[in-house]
Amino acid sequence: MTDHSRSLVVPAKPSSRVRTALIALAFAAFTAATCIPAIGGIDLDFGALIRNWSNGSGLLAQFLQPDFAFLPRTIGPMLETLQMAVVGAALAAAVSVPLTLWAASPTNPNAPTRMIVRTINNVIRSVPDLVYATVLVAMVGVGALPGLITLFLFDLGIIIKLVSEAIDSSDLPVIEAGRAAGGTQTQINRRTVLPQTWPLFANQWLYTLELNVRISAILGIVGAGGIGRLLDERRAFYAYDDVAVIVLEILVVVVLIEVFSNFLRRRLV
Repeated sequence: MTDHSRSLVVPAKPSSRVRTALIALAFAAFTAATCIPAIGGIDLDFGALIRNWSNGSGLLAQFLQPDFAFLPRTIGPMLETLQMAVVGAALAAAVSVPLTLWAASPTNPNAPTRMIVRTINNVIRSVPDLVYATVLVAMVGVGALPGLITLFLFDLGIIIKLVSEAIDSSDLPVIEAGRAAGGTQTQINRRTVLPQTWPLFANQWLYTLELNVRISAILGIVGAGGIGRLLDERRAFYAYDDVAVIVLEILVVVVLIEVFSNFLRRRLV
């Protein structure tokens, strides 16, 4: 019998039903031990939910009847929001390039400086955007400037975190080739790494631009300008028909920005 005529014998795949059952049991026990106390701590009162349902249903009915006569008043604040979103994303894009390269291991072999950049970025990311906006409003006053600075810091933390991790996990043989050719780390980053990572940067820049419009609606609650300030004003007066118009306008703007971003991504990647 030749080797070609022999049938390939594939051993049976080992299975451990006991091990699988123990893992599933441990997961169920952990979930129960975590969730049951949490549900009990919420102190749900279904009777109160039923009694107060009429309050929310009235507001919901008003929300479902938007007053489009209010739309012209929203154009100015929405343009201010778009300006904040675009300028914040553009400033973050410019500053994020060197900081991202300093935060990634392949593009910055110096461990102390890399850890400093990562630590500062973690501090920036750990502070909620509403906290930034509240402090900046107290420092520079009500308006678009505190919102712009908040969006800049928010975008910067996202871009550095995501792009640097993508560079860390990617295979960049051009770096070794550049070092073998005698290039400095700055020359390698500029001539070899950046041309390959521009799509990564572009994706995150466009993503932060989309996020900025949504976030600016929340920042207006603390007086950081934009459409959010008008949204909070109408909500305070319980004018939910006007709130519905603002929400629909934000939805349309976000969808248009997403369509534009997808168009640019197809051209850049």
